[in-house]
Amino acid sequence: MKAFHLLPTLSVLSLSLFALTACDTQKPTETANQTEQTAKTSNEQNNNSKATTNYAGKTLTVYSYDSFTSDWGPAPKLKESFEANCNCTIEFVPFEDGVTMFNRVRLEGDNPKADVIIGLDNNLLNSAQASGLFAKTNIDLSHLQLPTKWTNQTFIPYDYGQYAFIYNKEAFAKNGKTPPKSLKELVNNQNYSVIYQDPRTSTVGRGLLAWVNEVFGDQSEAAWKALSKHTVTVGKGWSETYEAFKNGESDLVLSYNTSPLYHKIHEDTDKYVAASFDEGHIVQIELAAQLKASDTPALAQDFIAFLLTPEAQKTIATSNIMLPVINTKIEPNFDAFVAEKTLAVPTPDDKTAKAQIDVWQKAVSK
Repeated sequence: MKAFHLLPTLSVLSLSLFALTACDTQKPTETANQTEQTAKTSNEQNNNSKATTNYAGKTLTVYSYDSFTSDWGPAPKLKESFEANCNCTIEFVPFEDGVTMFNRVRLEGDNPKADVIIGLDNNLLNSAQASGLFAKTNIDLSHLQLPTKWTNQTFIPYDYGQYAFIYNKEAFAKNGKTPPKSLKELVNNQNYSVIYQDPRTSTVGRGLLAWVNEVFGDQSEAAWKALSKHTVTVGKGWSETYEAFKNGESDLVLSYNTSPLYHKIHEDTDKYVAASFDEGHIVQIELAAQLKASDTPALAQDFIAFLLTPEAQKTIATSNIMLPVINTKIEPNFDAFVAEKTLAVPTPDDKTAKAQIDVWQKAVSK
């Protein structure tokens, strides 16, 4: 999940003017009701990354998306905690979303300004792997708890969640509406106004791209056309679209089914609800990776390993509003969270992603 600030949005009518970014590029998930291996996991994960004190004078540059680096995101606390033990400096550089960030890294090529990138995901995994820009690590992954077995030593999971459409139950009751019970109902019922993210610039938008293709198959173009008739806005990133939804600009917005936890924990309200879809929900696994060209590779790997410690996982979960990737207690609302039925974890290659984006763009541009 991401932070709450408003940026200019992109209307559907303007999509044809929005240039395609270079190279086109948040089960049943494990519940957050974690139990009795916590002590063992904590010890082993703490041993996985003990930030040393021999990085004096070193600076680690970390690219991430803007809500991760915001004042209310995980980055400030992670920076403070890691710097307290490493005798180094962590500098976060924000981007609007993961796809935009990844495209910047590809443009920088063998001369990147970053040492670490936080905010890739399973939808970008094959493209990132094919780029050859990232270094393999020796981080211990044996205690990861994900909806799929993870063995990739280059791209390291730090949180995960399920995509969902969020609605305001008070607004629905006031307007006599009931939430959609399936993706097909959402797509085909023009009584629902919808906001989602552009798959060319947003990892969340890529999630919907995968979801529509999984549910509709060769009827995806027709589905996109139907959805476009009651889409209010397609935004470049999550932050702007969620804020627009909160401002009452749509009935539903594409986000995560953990998003209501933010409002419960930080705003003490349960009016925001994730619609449960009969077909199941697509999973996003967010990833961190070290650049091969980093001049501080040991520090970069230590920092990524630190993200898997119980301390960092709690910070990420409660600030990014996503699920932890290890077995550790977070907070009562997280620990009681029950995930929805999951669909396959998508990992499209560049060719497949581009073909799906082409279909989407053709459908919504008409």
